[in-house]
Amino acid sequence: MSIIGIDLGTTNSLVCVWQDGQAVIIPNVLGDALTPSVVGLDDSGEILVGKAAKERLYTHPAVTVELFKRYMGSEKEYPLANHTFKPQDLASFVLRALKVDVETYLGHPITEAIISVPAYFSEHQRRATQLAGQLAGLKVERLISEPTAAALAYGVVNPTVEKHYMIFDLGGGTFDISVLELFDGVMEVKASAGDNHLGGENFLDLLAQHFCQKVNIDQEALSQAAYTHLRNQVSKAIHQLARDYQITIQFRNNNEQALLTITRDEFEKLCEPLINRLRLPVERALRDAKIKPADVDELILVGGATRMPLVRSLVAKLFGRLPSCHLNPDQVVAMGAAVQAGLKQKDLALSEVVMTDVSPYSLGIEIVSSRSGYYNTGLFQPILERNTVIPISRVERFITSSDQQTQVNIKIYQGESRRVQDNIKLGNLLVDVPAKPAGEEAVDIRFTYDVNGILEIEVTVVSTGLQTTAVIEEYPGLITQEEIAVRLAALSDIKIHPRDTMENRLLMARGERLYEQALGEQRDYIGELLTEFEGVLAHQDTKKIRQINRALSQLFDEVETELHS
Repeated sequence: MSIIGIDLGTTNSLVCVWQDGQAVIIPNVLGDALTPSVVGLDDSGEILVGKAAKERLYTHPAVTVELFKRYMGSEKEYPLANHTFKPQDLASFVLRALKVDVETYLGHPITEAIISVPAYFSEHQRRATQLAGQLAGLKVERLISEPTAAALAYGVVNPTVEKHYMIFDLGGGTFDISVLELFDGVMEVKASAGDNHLGGENFLDLLAQHFCQKVNIDQEALSQAAYTHLRNQVSKAIHQLARDYQITIQFRNNNEQALLTITRDEFEKLCEPLINRLRLPVERALRDAKIKPADVDELILVGGATRMPLVRSLVAKLFGRLPSCHLNPDQVVAMGAAVQAGLKQKDLALSEVVMTDVSPYSLGIEIVSSRSGYYNTGLFQPILERNTVIPISRVERFITSSDQQTQVNIKIYQGESRRVQDNIKLGNLLVDVPAKPAGEEAVDIRFTYDVNGILEIEVTVVSTGLQTTAVIEEYPGLITQEEIAVRLAALSDIKIHPRDTMENRLLMARGERLYEQALGEQRDYIGELLTEFEGVLAHQDTKKIRQINRALSQLFDEVETELHS
């Protein structure tokens, strides 16, 4: 029985199978390799998927949805006529359509799949993707990171050659960067970074906004159908700019024609903020992998958005050479997922290839720190740091913080920020402990993280040996813009504490950034410095605050030099 490889994309999806020693892209019912990740209802109330649904984005925007992958793992809902769907529901319709295409092509049922996800997908997003597969009638044997899949597709060509790969994956809605090493038939992920809210759609929206400003169109006043039409025109213009230096965007609204001519240089200037956002994950991945750009043997572009000249120019400038493009950037992830399926099936043609992966985020718990009688709450303590090779199981011991404490509420978080409020909460685990003075009872907390990004928590009370285990399954809701506005209004009424003076806020922000960039002992050191500084701020000793501020600035200068050396 075949296991299929699926690239579930923001803009387009496709499916591939390992057959006769090679990855074979399976065409959909229309004969196309790519199936638009668009879902809608037709006039009879039946589900439409792919190109047909995409055609109705303009004509029936109220019952058609795209770009839902960006909200996988959230509580966002999409009302379509008499139905309400979550992102994983819509994704399952796309997966089901791909499943039917493969079954028609192969002539037999398909029940198992390897599905690719962005390397920087969170725990909740990965769980939602697995759920979507299950809703589509597929047993999801494994989730594979998109850059890892791309490297696997390239590396399988000659698995005996030692190389460092840099995978630059810019899709419709997400950006991932991964550093991998191929050594003696082992493909090992060294580091991953990315931005789950940066992709080709951002460039499209930026140009659409620019167009409206230049031709004096109120973008907010456009109907959904009109804006969909504008996006289509802008999308065509971006594709055309990959071939031509100058293009003209044409848009008709309410029988009025609007035209705007733009050059490739003007478009690149417009997109500079997005290009700068692409640089940061690249720098982090190289730093975490402990290699320099010159150490990268092969640059691989993945995702349709990498066809933009400004993206290829950025990569060439960063690494001083042109990237590899001999595999179709739209298809390479699906091909790699099929290679992983072949490995799962123990295909003899792939017997020499071994694949490893890493945790894209740090995983840890909320702790309380006590120094000189000052209790600092809401701190993040990583147990598994980002880019730890998985599968992994690691345990750390923690002590109680209150006298006669009878329960420990273990709050699990994912992220890189020093404070848990800036990370993603994954869940809670409540554990009973014997009542003793603070610090005299302890729990061992074990995090086990597998290749599918599934996190298991095991807590052992040291004195009793009692164990409690949980698998993270919760899904967080999204905070709306209205809720954010209400929260900001409430905060504006709070009296400003001395710790919030501009100079101190700048120093704290710098320290938080360095904490996110650092790892291991250096990260712990920065965290201790920030905790000490917060303690000084809490006592509101202006003279001491100034002294610590100067000393801490110098220390951060040293840390900054070390990080970028």
